[in-house]
Amino acid sequence: MANLTIAVDDELLRRARVRAAKLGTSVNAVLREYMGTWAGQDDRRERAIRSLLRRSARARSGRGGRTWSRDDIHAR
Repeated sequence: MANLTIAVDDELLRRARVRAAKLGTSVNAVLREYMGTWAGQDDRRERAIRSLLRRSARARSGRGGRTWSRDDIHAR
């Protein structure tokens, strides 16, 4: 496992340590979990986009030849 050094305001780190202690964890554990989630988001987003595009390409539905004007779309 690699080590990471970051620069953080002293007061911010103090508050983060207090909050982490209240939650029964550490600032290190919180940051490690957040980074894992954050780093994985791009992968999940890309997979979701590819899945949506594949499903869209296979879809057999359509507009039925209908076109809409701006007024049709916003009619109440």
